[in-house]
Amino acid sequence: MVEVDRGVCHQSPTASMCIIFIKFDPRPASKNAYRLILAANRDELYNRPSKAADFWGTNSDILSGLDLEYGKEGGSWLGITKNGKLAAITNYMEGRPNPDAQGRGFLVSNYLVDKDLDCYSYLKKVSTESHLYNGFNLLTAEFKTLQDYLCYYGNRGSTEPIHLKSGIYSLSNSLLDTPWKKVLQGKRQFTRIVNNQSLSCDGLVQELLGVLNNEDLNLPDPVQESQGDGYNKSMIQALSAVCVRTPDYGTRTNTIILIDAEGNVTFTEHSMLNCDPNNWCTSSFRFRLPT
Repeated sequence: MVEVDRGVCHQSPTASMCIIFIKFDPRPASKNAYRLILAANRDELYNRPSKAADFWGTNSDILSGLDLEYGKEGGSWLGITKNGKLAAITNYMEGRPNPDAQGRGFLVSNYLVDKDLDCYSYLKKVSTESHLYNGFNLLTAEFKTLQDYLCYYGNRGSTEPIHLKSGIYSLSNSLLDTPWKKVLQGKRQFTRIVNNQSLSCDGLVQELLGVLNNEDLNLPDPVQESQGDGYNKSMIQALSAVCVRTPDYGTRTNTIILIDAEGNVTFTEHSMLNCDPNNWCTSSFRFRLPT
């Protein structure tokens, strides 16, 4: 396991931009299919201090990366537990966030450690406190022996969380399945790949990493631009790519999570080293959910 010290952030934080593609298939017809295929990017300042994905020292059932930014330590953007709980968050693109709002990463961490609330009840609780946070989208899931659940709540959308049915979903920095061009383009590629059942597990991971590292700009995009009040034009353009690349900010973590029909979990993280977009390391974790 590679742990990386990414140094201390000396710049004022930029709102984290991310993108997530999911195929949710709770009871796949084929033994070669997957209950979950998730591919996600974390976009952030390159030198914002973070801990690479690993099982937590304080709770070895939880696997995630961790934020080490002062005041936000212990928050996360994506994680899964050995008991089949999963959570992922994206920020909602808004140019003038409240600097005194609570850290959104704790919404992921708190769910992963929660022993009492199911994924929907947790989002119901979060919805009552949503005014304490800047804009976010939160996915929570449970993969159980008899039933799998995937739920979504965005605090800039409906007041109620929703259960998601089997299907393919895309989420960036607007509400679920908002038709930004980068979201549509990435979802098309993702769909083509996950529907190819001839791919091995390793082959699937490599193909999905290709989707996540596509730096093509998707311009113009009036839908995304209409939400970009407070962002300068060059940043709006950079954010139109699935893989965001600017001198100091952009995609610095790719994560692939696969859960097969038998409950085997493969978690792959491809992460930037030393704030250098040309220097990356890959870590992989495998475990099996309870049957």
